[in-house]
Amino acid sequence: METIISIKPLLAVLVSLVAVIPIVISGKTPNLREAWTFLAGIIKFGLVISMLPHILGGGTIEYSIFEVLPGLAIKLKVDAMGMLFALVSSSLWIATSAYSIGYMRGLSEHSQTRYFAFFAVALSATIGVAFSANLFTMYLFYEMLSLATYPLVTHHQDEEARISGRKYLGFILGTSIGFVLPAMLISYFAAGTLDFGAQGILAGHFSKPALTVLLLMFVFGFAKAGIMPFHAWLPAAMVAPTPVSALLHAVAVVKVGVFSIFRVITGVFGTHLLQSLDLGTMLCYIAAFTILTASLIALSQDGLKRRLAFSTIGQLSYIVLGASLLSPKALTGGMMHIAMHAFGKITLFMCAGAIFVATGKKYISEMVGIGKRMPVTMTAFLIGSLSVIGLPPTGGFISKWFLVLGTLEADQIVMLVVLLGSSLLNAAYFLPVVYRAFFCTPEESMFENKVQEAPIWCVVPLVVTAIGSIGLFFFPQPFFNLASLAVQTIVGG
Repeated sequence: METIISIKPLLAVLVSLVAVIPIVISGKTPNLREAWTFLAGIIKFGLVISMLPHILGGGTIEYSIFEVLPGLAIKLKVDAMGMLFALVSSSLWIATSAYSIGYMRGLSEHSQTRYFAFFAVALSATIGVAFSANLFTMYLFYEMLSLATYPLVTHHQDEEARISGRKYLGFILGTSIGFVLPAMLISYFAAGTLDFGAQGILAGHFSKPALTVLLLMFVFGFAKAGIMPFHAWLPAAMVAPTPVSALLHAVAVVKVGVFSIFRVITGVFGTHLLQSLDLGTMLCYIAAFTILTASLIALSQDGLKRRLAFSTIGQLSYIVLGASLLSPKALTGGMMHIAMHAFGKITLFMCAGAIFVATGKKYISEMVGIGKRMPVTMTAFLIGSLSVIGLPPTGGFISKWFLVLGTLEADQIVMLVVLLGSSLLNAAYFLPVVYRAFFCTPEESMFENKVQEAPIWCVVPLVVTAIGSIGLFFFPQPFFNLASLAVQTIVGG
């Protein structure tokens, strides 16, 4: 495997951070301000794409920024796993930026310049997590993301937003400082390094009880993953504007949480060590509990965004389950679900926002017959739902297929039942929404029988991501190739 030194990873991180300056300066000229946002997004995506051929060829790209102590450096490294996450986040930022124009202008939201500025900072932190070469660098970008998204969550600046913001920071910062930071210090003291290794860095340094505690500190400490009981911040964050919810639940925050857990399991502990101590099974049951409980709670939610929020909590634990099963196919499925869920869930949140912009409705009970008023939006909602459920012809089927195969490969029949049962629950809380939107009597319908969609800047992005969800079923590359390469390194290392 060839490793090259290049500044490209750093540039990919910095481009949206640097763009904050012209975005703020252009605040009184909205078209120019958003042009800077798109330019930064396109450059960031271009930089990521430019590194893809080398990574697909089995190579890696590194760049050291600063060495703090021996074995402790701020360092970037692009490998297959990081590239997969960076591709998802950099591409969907462009779609979300376009959607933000339609949503924010459609509702005449205040402080739009601040919104776009912190959006850009959040994407810099996300790419930083994706390209982190070690746990220390990843932790710094993780915390940067927490602080950058707080103004987005509290955008409306009313009492509800402030309460939700305090809960958001309390959970996210409280767990990372209370659990991850001491676990990271303990790991550095024992191993002398925090660089991610093909088979971890902790083998031979701790007893099984100590490793168990350390593993739980990392898993619960990265609370952005929404694992119960540290999940309450996620529904509370629904007070934010819908584009922020789309960012939180599909692209940045939550995916950073599960990606960080994936990195810890594979790069700090290592699959061989976890298998030898049978610690993966413990994590499987933690993930399974979250999957089933969140799905059951989602069934009872009338608020569309809250239903989507609890759906996200469950779907994130699919990714954690894939890592915890420790089998090659499960690891592949878990990584691919980062991408497949992102496209499906961002479509659903964009649909929820488009409905709110066009009709002011946010409760499912108020959306009977809305398919006749907004057929394009609700068709996209159907496609997003199919992807999250894991049905063809959407990309979600591919990732869940590998997760199911992974349970068989790991001889975890209980987890197979959990996956299949939760998919039925997914169908139970999504498909009735679509059915009542399209198939109702004129007397039941709450809308006039005329087409009136949201502004085009709202509709086009959700159509693009819905088409993307279908496209990933037929063309899952390069995500499948990247996941396969990452698994080869993890299992073979």
